[in-house]
Amino acid sequence: MLASALFTLTLALVAAAFPTKRSLAQVITKCTVPNTAALTFDDGPYVYLYNVSKALIAADAKGTFFFNGNNWGCIYAEDAAKRVKYAYDKGHQVASHTWSHAHLTNLTWDQLHDEFWRVEQALQRITGVVPAFARPPYGEYNDLVREVAGMRGQTLVNWDFDSGDSVGKTAAQSNKAYDELAAAQPDTVLALNHEVYQQTAQVVVPHAIATLQKAGYKLVTVAECLDMEPYQSVGAPGVRDASWTC
Repeated sequence: MLASALFTLTLALVAAAFPTKRSLAQVITKCTVPNTAALTFDDGPYVYLYNVSKALIAADAKGTFFFNGNNWGCIYAEDAAKRVKYAYDKGHQVASHTWSHAHLTNLTWDQLHDEFWRVEQALQRITGVVPAFARPPYGEYNDLVREVAGMRGQTLVNWDFDSGDSVGKTAAQSNKAYDELAAAQPDTVLALNHEVYQQTAQVVVPHAIATLQKAGYKLVTVAECLDMEPYQSVGAPGVRDASWTC
């Protein structure tokens, strides 16, 4: 009996000293379905979402919107929530860009869970879905970020092409970058754009759509370009109440 008890205690001490490594979230940087291009849009929901969506739908294309909870405005504001629901209802993919667009690698375990959870909750309340994809702000992550994201069922998504809108490129420069991308003919495209810039929504997006489609790409959501499910669950939207606030 004593030997058995000592053995059990030894196993417990070893387990405590060497804890099991939790599963880290997968980090996506490229699409996997040939001849697909995923146009993604960060930092909304902002007023130019409608321009982006209409350009995509007119071309029989879909995009992916990575939404913040409280960055360029509160996601629960009536106009912002309406944009989120509009994007989802039009068949675009809605996903997480975290709550406040913080540098995730500077945050603690609890702070990371809060950044992910609060925007997941907002998307579930507004659209009824729990997203399966998240984009880390600035593309920054470490093992702790991946561990928290993995626990929350999130796949992290970065990109292999940047339109440059967030670093000051003009519309003409972004359009030229898309021209050069199409001419290079990569197997797939995972493109970073930001819906919060008027020139992106009204000039660059229509050009990108036409250019990529002419080059033979099918414009799809991130989930479609990976042949994965976009959401962890799909249900009915919530009812607005006093808790819908930032």
